[in-house]
Amino acid sequence: MSSSVTPALTAEPVPPDTGREAPGAPDERHRLSVLGGLAALSLDAMASVAYGPESIVLALAAAGAYGLGFTLPVTVVIAVLLAVLVASYRQVIAAFPDGGGSYAVAKAHLGRRTALTAAASLVVDYVLNVAVSVTAGVAALTSAVPGLYGERVWLCLGVLALVTAVNLRGIAESARWFLAPTAVFVLSILTIVVVGLFRDAPVSTAAAEGHASVPADNATTVGALLLLKAFAAGCSALTGVEAVANAVPSFRAPGVKRAQRTEVALGALLGVMLIGLAVLIGRFHLQPVEGVTVLAQLADASLGHGAGFYLVQFATVVLLGLAANTSFGGLPVLLHLLARDNHLPHVFALRADRQVHRHGVLFLAAVSTVLLVGSGGDVNSLVPLFAIGVFVGFTICQVGMVRHWCREKPAHWRAKAALNGFGALLTGTAALVVTGTRFTEGAWGICLALPLLVLLFEAVHRAYARIGRRLELGRIPGPLTPQRSLVVVPVAAITRLTRDGLSAALSLGDEVIAVTVAHDAAATEALRRDWELWRPGVPLVEVADAHRRLGPPIADFVNTLAAEHAYDRLTVLIPEVEPVRPWRRALQNRRGAVIDRALRRHTDAVVCRLRMRM
Repeated sequence: MSSSVTPALTAEPVPPDTGREAPGAPDERHRLSVLGGLAALSLDAMASVAYGPESIVLALAAAGAYGLGFTLPVTVVIAVLLAVLVASYRQVIAAFPDGGGSYAVAKAHLGRRTALTAAASLVVDYVLNVAVSVTAGVAALTSAVPGLYGERVWLCLGVLALVTAVNLRGIAESARWFLAPTAVFVLSILTIVVVGLFRDAPVSTAAAEGHASVPADNATTVGALLLLKAFAAGCSALTGVEAVANAVPSFRAPGVKRAQRTEVALGALLGVMLIGLAVLIGRFHLQPVEGVTVLAQLADASLGHGAGFYLVQFATVVLLGLAANTSFGGLPVLLHLLARDNHLPHVFALRADRQVHRHGVLFLAAVSTVLLVGSGGDVNSLVPLFAIGVFVGFTICQVGMVRHWCREKPAHWRAKAALNGFGALLTGTAALVVTGTRFTEGAWGICLALPLLVLLFEAVHRAYARIGRRLELGRIPGPLTPQRSLVVVPVAAITRLTRDGLSAALSLGDEVIAVTVAHDAAATEALRRDWELWRPGVPLVEVADAHRRLGPPIADFVNTLAAEHAYDRLTVLIPEVEPVRPWRRALQNRRGAVIDRALRRHTDAVVCRLRMRM
């Protein structure tokens, strides 16, 4: 049996980071390699290949077959933007190795309020990415197995629980789990592109047979607005590009180099897949049809309606379901940085074993659960909100990097600033177009959520500032002064627990008083008689209570002592048993918890709970 005193109240403004950072330390094995980074942090971007090109085609379909001819030019523009973003975030990684992406850039160059706006946009994007990825994956599954449609919410929650459990084991562990599905998907898309380039006509159109064409009869003309809509819709394929820059601390040493290589590899793979699929869409003259994705039609046209077709579909289902892992890799690191800057509760700054920001992972899982249940597992109700947050973050990051180059003035800084300025123009335009075209479809909720999150961050910061002033953080305190202290120990019987509690109290205070609540006259008399025989050298005070309460009478007694102002410090030490076996907790009477709760609510005394492990 051992005992330990656990203070019930601590005042520690910034908790220590338990993650070990030294290169070569044992925890390095729980960090990411380049391949691991692609698997853990690029699933969102990779999975966007399944709906990015389709979004372009659906937007251009309003202009009929002539409009669909602009699929490749729009995709090329998006690929150019992708290259700009990759180059920019490669520089962000080098300039801000602690992670944070657009939040870190804005904090350094654009001010606190703009940085919080960037952080809020990233939080919204990460949460929606989880919900969209999970619902899209389950939607693909229920399309193949219609009998599961009625259980789609439970399927979504099951996938979310699986991804959460894997990430609680560590981001490197999750990368190992997701490496194979990512590789299968990427190889499948590249195979479609390569094989399709050698086809003069589709091998099969079985997937689209019997399905109605989406384009309307009264097709509109191709104008600037339509092209902007197609561009904004296709930019959904760029979500997730920022995840690597947000999670630089998760990479093995040298973390900056590995993160930069991962960012470049992600951009190269994504760009090749997007342009390759756009070329095949024009080559095979594909049109969107109801109930069949454009990617499925491309797989059918290139590989035929056989094993290759179903492999691509299966890989797409799996990757969409697991694309949520990008958020689990990036958001906890962002929450860690916000907590470190006193904009979120400090519990988000803690890291457990295996370099896991456990509270960030659980927070993301909890909010995503609410979205999944609230949407009923319907992906169409979430997709319109998906890209707004990330484009706001993109734009803020690009503008911040322009300020960075103008201040630092390294070699070729004008060219770098022009590149980032061009990227800011493109992403800002996309953000405005997406918000304007989707405002009535739910984008108004994002426009409301962003300022509310900023207000929340500032409220938390003000609360920590008040705590800091009360604790006089950053100041040299005055000289030490001795304080007269009294320790009150609640007792119910004379046991070894009582003896150890009084012994601990004698080492804590100048005086010690034992107090018992008198409910039964016979029991109180027996305790008094045994106390006199024991003679511990500590007075026993009896507090009467006619209502057989426990906590309130002790709280009233402590307040009476405080009103006398005879002591500078009042401490209540509560001895209690802590069973080793969890099931034995059901055998406890919870007496200590009842007293503790009453004291916290109704007194200013310092409460300590002496737990004796049996």
